[in-house]
Amino acid sequence: QVQLVQSGGGLVRVGDSLRLSCVASGGTFSTYAIDWFRQAPGQARELVAAEGWGGGRAYYADSVKGRFTISRVNARNTVYLEISSLKPEDTAVYYCTTRGEHGSYDYWGQGTQVTVFS
Repeated sequence: QVQLVQSGGGLVRVGDSLRLSCVASGGTFSTYAIDWFRQAPGQARELVAAEGWGGGRAYYADSVKGRFTISRVNARNTVYLEISSLKPEDTAVYYCTTRGEHGSYDYWGQGTQVTVFS
């Protein structure tokens, strides 16, 4: 059983930067990747960033490429999502989730709200 606890987020201005954190407990942190989704009001949940795994490169949705960076600190059991040049369309609830070797998303964080205003 893995628990994911998220922090960061909040009310920010257009152009600001944020760092979202996802801290994992339980399980073995090195055996799974952590990906980030977001869900805007009235819209489906979308994958915005995925860790590279097994030597692969990280994935970023086209809408966030160049502005979002996913990183991991194994000693802290933490994956970060750094967001820069925030836009109003980045307003959403952001979720981290574990991705196992078969690509399933089994465990989810509680979600953190990011609201961008101009």
